[in-house]
Amino acid sequence: MGRSPCCEKVHTNKGAWTKEEDQRLIAYIRAHGEGSWRSLPKVAGLLRCGKSCRLRWINYLRPDLKRGNFTEEEDELIIKLHEVMGNKWSLIAGRLPGRTDNEIKNYWNTHIRRKLLSRGVDPKTHQMIGGDVAAASSETEKEASSNNAINLDLSISLPFSPLNQPSSSSEASVVMAESSEELEQEQVRPPVCFCDRLGFHTGGSCGCESGQPKKQ
Repeated sequence: MGRSPCCEKVHTNKGAWTKEEDQRLIAYIRAHGEGSWRSLPKVAGLLRCGKSCRLRWINYLRPDLKRGNFTEEEDELIIKLHEVMGNKWSLIAGRLPGRTDNEIKNYWNTHIRRKLLSRGVDPKTHQMIGGDVAAASSETEKEASSNNAINLDLSISLPFSPLNQPSSSSEASVVMAESSEELEQEQVRPPVCFCDRLGFHTGGSCGCESGQPKKQ
């Protein structure tokens, strides 16, 4: 069995509320207080459903309602409450005096969702969009930076210094002089006798200087 309707809906108005209906509803609630929404329409002389009377009072007629745009402080409070409570608009409205659940829900869908998306935040999870990708990219950059630092450390070395390199100008002069003497000795050495090596030398004088073996 389904839930019984809140009141008899036969011959009830379903259109926009008139000023006269608003005044009757306000007068009744001022005299008897909120509640008893099922019996209120009949007692107050309204051809309305009890649910319609309740919503009209809560969303439009109660005196503590705030009018006008939401403030920045209210925006941030709604975001924090939604992160904890989710789409429980009635609970959120209970933390914002003067605001209704329906008003907050509409404001969330039309304004705050786009505000969070512009910040790169997922309105459902309240987490940064693409956070895993950004984290992985950050780790990759850190690793690459670390490798570059290691490569730089390995590439740094002391200036080349051969063991045989002279340590002073005087030692360099001695080395150059010794090299010059060795070169002169190489130049005055007798030439190799190719005649003897090739079998042309038969006891006569060698002709290697002229390039031809001398005849005996």
